[in-house]
Amino acid sequence: MQLPWTNFLQASLERHPNVGRLVDLCEENYRHLQKLLPELRQMEGRYRSCGDEHADLFLEVVEHARYTSLVHLTYFFEHEEGSEPEPDVMLRVYHDTRQVEVIDLKQSSLPVHSLYEAPGLVNKWQVNLFVSKWLAFCVHQGHHFSPQNNLEDLATA
Repeated sequence: MQLPWTNFLQASLERHPNVGRLVDLCEENYRHLQKLLPELRQMEGRYRSCGDEHADLFLEVVEHARYTSLVHLTYFFEHEEGSEPEPDVMLRVYHDTRQVEVIDLKQSSLPVHSLYEAPGLVNKWQVNLFVSKWLAFCVHQGHHFSPQNNLEDLATA
């Protein structure tokens, strides 16, 4: 069975990045994120999406501004030394242009040094492509966040 995002990824990997394709990728990331958290504008705080057979996905809505939101997404994997976030991504959501930009990404599978060092476009392309694949994977696993599943609200209940 071919997963729904593999056609996009294959086509993307075969092309050289340019600004137009990066914008398209940021729009694709927005569509994936909207499936994960369709009510983002009404959300504040921390959330967890629990999967029956999958790792829990954690969300923190860091801030909202007039046209943007800043969100943090990660899994936490338990190790002998404690838990470790992987991948660990900070995303700027542009509601007016319907795009998502990767602000920061920490993970072990893709060598990323800096999004803005030369060659900046290639770095941003690789990071956004990785996040696009991961967001599509999370959607495929059935992850979903809603305002009713705020971790702070659940702790006081």
